[in-house]
Amino acid sequence: MEGSGRSLVLIVVASLAAAATGCVRSGGAPADASHSLERMNRAAERYVKLILAAGAHDADLVDAFYGPKEWRQEAEASRRPLAELRGEADALTEEVLRIPAQTDEMLELRRRYLSRQLDAVNARMRIRGGERLSFDAESRALYDAVAPMLPDDHFLRLQAQLEGELPGAGPLAERYEAFRNRFLIPRDKLDAVFEAAIAGCRERTKPHLELPAGETFRVEYVTGKTWSAYNWYQGGFASLIQVNTDLPISIDRAIDLACHEGYPGHHVYNVLLEEHLVRDRGWMEFSVYPLFSPQSLIAEGSANFGIEVAFPGAERVAFEKARLYPLAGLDASQAEKYGRVQDLVDRLSYAGNEAARRYLDGKIDGKAAADYLVRYGLWPRARAEQRVRFMEQYRSYVINYNLGKDLVRMHIEALGGTPDRPEKRWEEFKKLLASPRLPSGLHGGVGIS
Repeated sequence: MEGSGRSLVLIVVASLAAAATGCVRSGGAPADASHSLERMNRAAERYVKLILAAGAHDADLVDAFYGPKEWRQEAEASRRPLAELRGEADALTEEVLRIPAQTDEMLELRRRYLSRQLDAVNARMRIRGGERLSFDAESRALYDAVAPMLPDDHFLRLQAQLEGELPGAGPLAERYEAFRNRFLIPRDKLDAVFEAAIAGCRERTKPHLELPAGETFRVEYVTGKTWSAYNWYQGGFASLIQVNTDLPISIDRAIDLACHEGYPGHHVYNVLLEEHLVRDRGWMEFSVYPLFSPQSLIAEGSANFGIEVAFPGAERVAFEKARLYPLAGLDASQAEKYGRVQDLVDRLSYAGNEAARRYLDGKIDGKAAADYLVRYGLWPRARAEQRVRFMEQYRSYVINYNLGKDLVRMHIEALGGTPDRPEKRWEEFKKLLASPRLPSGLHGGVGIS
């Protein structure tokens, strides 16, 4: 799912306290590996069935499922009460925590992952049952992280850097929107531009990430959604990518959406999980994707960071000028300036978190939240109003795009995947995509960049 543009954030603070529920228990030697594996596999099957049962009460919860069809049919037919499902989640969490710590890193990551995912799904069921958490408490419970709280003048200081690029009279938000409107893709050219963007993203991904034969996707254009685009993973290495055309789409969004939803973003992430964890290892818990869980921070963060992995530095604008601007019928003479402006605007992305935090905590209403996005995030009015609807539907999910991207970047760079080592960057990026790592388990997850 794509709900926001590229992000470049100065300050990142992640809460790691939530990891306590999935930590390795101290003391004792690891049990027989085969016995632990059997216990974990049984727990994984119960976990999948629990997610599907919870999804019968929560239409947005199950983002993808490609396990046995009868499991979903059984969950929909039984429609067990939420209170019963919460009790089962508690019992299953205890069962997973009773499995001794594993000496094999991947097996231990799996154990921690399953425990923490269960905590998140239990929290989501409590919320669906009427419990209210603050924005930060909810994001900690669901996504294993908390976004930094930034003052209004933080965004005003960043905006000051745009004055030199967008001089003139009137509010900066209006000047920016007028400038951005010069780079909108005509509706009748959208499909050609988007297909070319996907092809370019795939060309840049394939040499670095080995994907299984037959992986594929198809694209649909839809309306009436709160998000910009969505990848619905179908299983069998196939995705359906939907692009929302309710609002005009600017030329930079072609690469954003193609990378984020396709290569090396959500499509690649789900393909690698299916290939390496579900098929190769038989870890059935990865055949289901509960949207409101720590997995989403990794999924959204890697999808956003993947944009700059695939198109580092000036390579993005060069590609857009050569292949996308002509297809869109746009004047490419201002492409470099437009790229600079977008980079500066992207640094305002945490204004979206501030608007959501204040709105969902009841400190401002929906109109004031949209006003905040326009004033401090420079969102066009129509997109700001769409974003408020997104907040109403997905709540604290908004942190996964920008905080997730920053945490993924710090993790990969902490492991040596710095911009000057592109092959190492791709190597660590692939390891992250094909592993069950939690946000609180990312390297370098607390700090200032």
